[in-house]
Amino acid sequence: MTWSARTYSVFEQERTRPVRDLVAALPARDVQVAIDLGCGPGNSTEVLADRFPQARVSGLDSSEDMLTAARERLPGTRFELGDIGTWDPVESFDVILANASLQWLPDHAALYPRLMSRLAPGGSLAVQTPDNLEEPAHRLAREVAAQGPWAGKIAGVQHPERHGAAFYYALLKPHGTAVDVWRTTYHHPLAGGPEAVVEWFKGSALRPYLAPLDEGEKAAFLARYLAAITQAYPALADGTVLLPFPRLFIVASR
Repeated sequence: MTWSARTYSVFEQERTRPVRDLVAALPARDVQVAIDLGCGPGNSTEVLADRFPQARVSGLDSSEDMLTAARERLPGTRFELGDIGTWDPVESFDVILANASLQWLPDHAALYPRLMSRLAPGGSLAVQTPDNLEEPAHRLAREVAAQGPWAGKIAGVQHPERHGAAFYYALLKPHGTAVDVWRTTYHHPLAGGPEAVVEWFKGSALRPYLAPLDEGEKAAFLARYLAAITQAYPALADGTVLLPFPRLFIVASR
């Protein structure tokens, strides 16, 4: 399953707003070394570097396409190809940022404490994950996957691991001095009607469904999904659709 920087970046302004809110919530302290795990096309890395201009900031991503875009955006920043699940750095970090990336990885009960252990004393882990599996866009994707002629290929798609605020607070509190958890629902105005909602999720949540399908099946899947999305997200008078998007935020400090 490959990532497309171009597709992901179509809604860059909307996708970047949550990471701005997350980075703004980091404690004001002297940050010398920071990393962006799952940096994507570099938009989140740029936010991190702007907040801590004196820090040595780097990025890690598993997609060469994303890293190419990130290096073009921030040519003076070090970006590496790698898997967050096996990331094992020698040095410690004052900030570890993971914006909309950890939900793609399994075993959060082990992953989050492991990331905390890579922090320097006083350092912070800052995480933002979508919290929208029960939103219509996700429910309808599961229904279309299960009801179409492609069901044998994608009805069993496994969804990213998600938990509620209490799970992460209880998990991280023994590993740090402070844990701040909050949930925000953004209402993103998308020009272009329901088609824009489909385009948004083609860059993220629909990827596991579309990847196994041939071109004809992809077109049929997206047509059926668009018909369902049109009912669930009616356009306003000016053609704009408001896309509600809940997200969970965590800032945990050692």
